[in-house]
Amino acid sequence: MSPEALFPWVNNATLIMWLLLLFLPGYRIVSRLLVPVVACGALATVYLVILVMTIGDVEGGFTSLDGVSQLFQNRWALLAGWIHYLAFDLFIGSWQVRDSQRNGLRHRWIVPTLLLTFLVGPIGLLVYLAIRSLVTNQLALGALETVSDEQAVG
Repeated sequence: MSPEALFPWVNNATLIMWLLLLFLPGYRIVSRLLVPVVACGALATVYLVILVMTIGDVEGGFTSLDGVSQLFQNRWALLAGWIHYLAFDLFIGSWQVRDSQRNGLRHRWIVPTLLLTFLVGPIGLLVYLAIRSLVTNQLALGALETVSDEQAVG
């Protein structure tokens, strides 16, 4: 299979998951299992396979912008980079749905943040965090208590 043939598969599967988050957020199986675990796990697996297949076959790197540009001249590396974005943005979108439900935010307030996360990932996250902090009057995402060394070791 070529990167051009795989591209629509990962794009369309990811789009379906976004639609489920937008229109079926109340189904726990969607926001807690199907999207963050199954779909993101599948994307991560495809990403891993591409990396293993292409390791050593690509030039460039991450230490300069020219290196990144050279790296993404390889179509498989470019697809892997795209899948990286798809997986992380989708995971953040599923987290937004779960976090908004835990904090009692109405879904209609979250829909714009999901759309923004889908289109321009970090901006959608930023808008979500702003809405969340305004509604809940808190900036922290969890408890601010520290974990002792004994608790951390388990």
